[in-house]
Amino acid sequence: QVQLVESGGGLVQSGGSLRLSCAVSGKNFTIEAMRWYRQAPGNQREMVAHSTRDSITNYADFVKGRFTISRDNAKNTVYLQMNSLKPEDTAVYFCNARVSLYGMVSREYWGRGTQVTVAS
Repeated sequence: QVQLVESGGGLVQSGGSLRLSCAVSGKNFTIEAMRWYRQAPGNQREMVAHSTRDSITNYADFVKGRFTISRDNAKNTVYLQMNSLKPEDTAVYFCNARVSLYGMVSREYWGRGTQVTVAS
């Protein structure tokens, strides 16, 4: 079983910064790719940032230049540095990982999410 636990959310003023973390734990797995998603009330979940195993990254247009995804493969942890936050960034942020189990089977897992609230 693979588990993802996010942390680092909270309340911040507009223009401020937060750093989210997502720790992946379990046995016999290799992380293939990791993503951050977010979901605001009444909206669909949307992809924010993506990092491949080789740390190739891409971002949604609405966060380019403000958010940075990074990985610490030794710690099986992915981060999302969020700068210049705006009230419209307010959402629950979810970590998503695609992992290979026993080198054979690919599975996708989600964390429970962490709330980010940006006050104007």
